[in-house]
Amino acid sequence: MKARHSALCVEEAEEVVKELRAALAKAGISLPSLGLDPVSLAREAPCPLVELGRCSVETARRIAAAVVR
Repeated sequence: MKARHSALCVEEAEEVVKELRAALAKAGISLPSLGLDPVSLAREAPCPLVELGRCSVETARRIAAAVVR
């Protein structure tokens, strides 16, 4: 049961990363290091975190502008 729950958590996190990448692309924003945090996946019962990664000042401005809309 625990393994199935962990698998569902990972699947959900992967889907959210795809959705976020697509939404950012529509706004003309790319976060190359967007993905799942490998440390959170290494736990016995993974409950992944989404790693947004680092970005340039210009990209941060574009994200802020997109969020405000």
